[in-house]
Amino acid sequence: MASTEGGGAARFAWDNPVLRFEGFSRAPADVVYDLLADLQSHLEWSGRRQLETTRLLTMTAPPGPAGVGTEFFTTGSDGKVARWADRSVVTEAIRPRMFEFVTEGRRQAKPGSRPWLMTLVHRYEIAPEGGGSRVTYTEDLTRWAGAPWVLRMRAISRILFRMSAKYMQRGFDGLLALAEESSVRSAEFVNGRREP
Repeated sequence: MASTEGGGAARFAWDNPVLRFEGFSRAPADVVYDLLADLQSHLEWSGRRQLETTRLLTMTAPPGPAGVGTEFFTTGSDGKVARWADRSVVTEAIRPRMFEFVTEGRRQAKPGSRPWLMTLVHRYEIAPEGGGSRVTYTEDLTRWAGAPWVLRMRAISRILFRMSAKYMQRGFDGLLALAEESSVRSAEFVNGRREP
């Protein structure tokens, strides 16, 4: 379920919307957390499992689980002309409950056009529920510079964020599905039923 909430700094005439998704995964909380901390897995659930629109293309990150202070770099595409180049830093990493990172992003469209600069806070809260986990994702846009003024108008920006939410939901759903697949593979391995 996606929603937007008002909040953020008064940089523009509109409140910065907060994107929020919540979902259930049959995977335990530690499996979901471990996927988030394995930055290379983001290329699967936020890249290959996405449509051409708003997908992660590359990831440069240190090996091993990410912790507070881990810095990583990504590129992405909107499926058309625009490309993203991002620098992110993990700001909270509490296994298996919370994983958060802050992204400084640059969106470049047509050559010679003015880039958009954004700062986003991505937060995943994971709580055990039944035999699985409840995952809540929020994306808080705290800075947006360089976009045409018309996109900052409250009505237009809300439409833009609703459209973005549709694509972001697919990535979130990909995370939950990959966590379930990883959990099943782990259980099969432990039970000696590993299949090729």
